[in-house]
Amino acid sequence: MSKVDVLLGLQWGDEGKGKIVDVLAPKYDVVARFQGGPNAGHTLEFDGIKHVLHQIPSGIFREKTKNIIGNGVVLDPVIFRGEIEKLKKYNLNVYANLFISKKATLILPTHRLLDQAYEKAKGDDKIGSTLKGIGPTYQDKIGRQGLRVGDILSDGFKEKFNHLSQIHFKILKDHDVAYNWNELEAQFFDAVSFLKGFHLIESEYVLNQELKAGASVLAEGAQGALLDIDFGSYPFVTSSNTVTAGACTGLGVAPCHIGEVYGIFKAYSTRVGSGPFPTELIDDQGDLMRKEGNEFGSTTGRPRRCGWIDLPSLKYSIMINGVTQLLMMKADVLSVFPTIKVCTEYQLKNGTITDMVPYEVVKEKITPIYKEMKGWNVSLKGVSKDNLPPELNQYIKFLETALCVPITLVSTGPDRTQTILR
Repeated sequence: MSKVDVLLGLQWGDEGKGKIVDVLAPKYDVVARFQGGPNAGHTLEFDGIKHVLHQIPSGIFREKTKNIIGNGVVLDPVIFRGEIEKLKKYNLNVYANLFISKKATLILPTHRLLDQAYEKAKGDDKIGSTLKGIGPTYQDKIGRQGLRVGDILSDGFKEKFNHLSQIHFKILKDHDVAYNWNELEAQFFDAVSFLKGFHLIESEYVLNQELKAGASVLAEGAQGALLDIDFGSYPFVTSSNTVTAGACTGLGVAPCHIGEVYGIFKAYSTRVGSGPFPTELIDDQGDLMRKEGNEFGSTTGRPRRCGWIDLPSLKYSIMINGVTQLLMMKADVLSVFPTIKVCTEYQLKNGTITDMVPYEVVKEKITPIYKEMKGWNVSLKGVSKDNLPPELNQYIKFLETALCVPITLVSTGPDRTQTILR
């Protein structure tokens, strides 16, 4: 029986997972998304065209790859339809290569409205939600009242939809959220009819049969490990398990079938929305990093907060995910800096020096302790593994030694060709 390799982000999301799945996809028979929903924005760039996927696995551009949306995903039929429409001009055989778990939970129009209401009610303490209805949908899933993809095939689906919507309406009545329900409901049911045209499957059986037959499977995560509902910077987290264990529950794969764990990280750090960020640069350097990295959210368009790389949090992510290979993204962005800083430890309010992530990361004053390194300060355009700038090689080796995991891939640009395998 073959293994499932897992690919996930080690920071606060936006690490470049979409590009890497696209690069790795030719090696795999199956690519499967295991959590999250349209709050994800996986960007792929090739042939001069930029593509952003939100719910569809990033292997969709490879014609021989089977793509599965797993049971751990929350699916918005309206956004799904929009994604498929955008892909039509590329002549992809999505109806043949895309499979959706019947156990994936549906995002209803009222979930998006509730997301807006809850976020508005938090005021200055807002999480920074993408307002795609993710949290409220997972709440209903855990509350055992959610609707799932398989429900759209039943005769009583409209009745179930109306029942849950009425529950939501009672909550929305207490909040000032404007909406046109007739329009939202019509869009939703048009999209549900569209969804019925795809392969709706018992994905846990399909995946395990593929493994038994010797197929190679890549599990694609969304967001990042530091946004995990259990292990992230709570409460400024997402609503699902973004770590390796989430691939088991989000796909129905036993832990003994996990193989390689690819941990993706940027050569620096970014974060979208609210929450702690010890190495954040609120100055000209942060602005330059944002500009060079085009750091704006692919789902929301919001400017990302930028800062130097944070080794204590990376070590933490590597530990809880069992990372076997590290993939470093956006090395080219740091080319404009003559000096690069690496946060090696934290100093806490009481003076304690630690390389561990403390329980209280929201209210605790964390001061990063930096090591300064000479930057490469040259363009990485056209470089190969044989002619990387010596300062970049030094940076990579320093990180490998500190993190105790090999960096097997370095990305030097957004295109799939700008990828160096080490």
